[in-house]
Amino acid sequence: MEYSAAIDWLFSTQSIGIKLGLEPMRCLLKEHLCYPKYGVKVIHVAGTNGKGSTCAMIDSIARACGQRSGLFTSPHLINFRERIQVSGKMIPEAFCADELTELRRLAETMEHHPTFFELTLALAMRWFRETECELIVLETGMGGRLDATTAVPADVAVITPIGMDHMQWLGDTLAAIAREKAGIFVEGKPAITGRQEPEAMRVLECEANQVRACFQKISEPLLGYPINLTGKHQRWNAALAVAALHSAGIELRADSVRHGLVNVSWPGRFEEIVPNILLDGAHNPAAADVLAETWRDAFGEEKAVLIFSAVASKDIRGILERLLPIAAEVHFCPVDTPRAVPLEALCDAMPETDVPVFLHENFLSALAAAQQREARILIAGSLFLVGEARAHFTQDDFQSSSQ
Repeated sequence: MEYSAAIDWLFSTQSIGIKLGLEPMRCLLKEHLCYPKYGVKVIHVAGTNGKGSTCAMIDSIARACGQRSGLFTSPHLINFRERIQVSGKMIPEAFCADELTELRRLAETMEHHPTFFELTLALAMRWFRETECELIVLETGMGGRLDATTAVPADVAVITPIGMDHMQWLGDTLAAIAREKAGIFVEGKPAITGRQEPEAMRVLECEANQVRACFQKISEPLLGYPINLTGKHQRWNAALAVAALHSAGIELRADSVRHGLVNVSWPGRFEEIVPNILLDGAHNPAAADVLAETWRDAFGEEKAVLIFSAVASKDIRGILERLLPIAAEVHFCPVDTPRAVPLEALCDAMPETDVPVFLHENFLSALAAAQQREARILIAGSLFLVGEARAHFTQDDFQSSSQ
């Protein structure tokens, strides 16, 4: 298949939906010969918020230490190939085309057709093997215990802050969600976490104890280093990243840590994409809390013109409750994904407020209206919205996705 046909086929598998479980992924890793080579270190990161930023920091610092690092994250913002990077460069189109052709043939022979996420992870693992990565950084897709990434043997497990999200899959209490996240712990291997609610921390400690993992709680943020990501919370993520690399046996020097953090890139997280327009993919209440705090730290009592959208299954009311105090007005628009929440549902989720609300048929009309105001614009509520917005400002082709 040519690249465009290969990607079209891969995206068509999103119709299979989400199927949690490890055996299909283990079969795929085995049959496609894409388990990590002997001696390759794997750092596995789960959590509700901060996973991507932490993974990006681990990868950036590792590269500064001279490691050939493979990075697997999701979802992408603009281009599918963002999900799979080696040494900071996206997987080549030609390799995607060739490997997806092989994966399609393999999938047709399997009893249960692999999901979009499983196929993407297999593609990533094969690329990491072909490029002889020394370190692999894996971000879980959802949860941990039954997430496909957990089929890859890990040397270090990292848990970022846990909050209420994906409750239909992971459980409706913080303890239940924490138990799913702790499912990435590996017997006898390091398990690291930072700030957590007491209920979640208790579960993580119990689960680590059960599998005899070496459990480490990061009690302080990383200070004294400039970080190319905005927000106090990023210093906690940086502390997790450094601890993870140390536990993986990577030799760290102060200059390498500094270089990695100064040059780390993780778009769409309190990113000023053009002057006075910021993007942030806050897609659950805990993330919205952090966004509001970061906004106040940066701009004081200044109010934002908020462009907002969300996808199905999210706690939209909870997100809006946290963002309304920093909003002068709200502009709702549907996001370009099959999981988009209709405008009527966005309105129904709106808390009682005196903040003016405006409805728009798409992002571009919302942006045009927001730009009429003499105020800073904040685009938030969904990574899919952030991706669409970022593609507009960077003039890139946006690859819409539902996963």
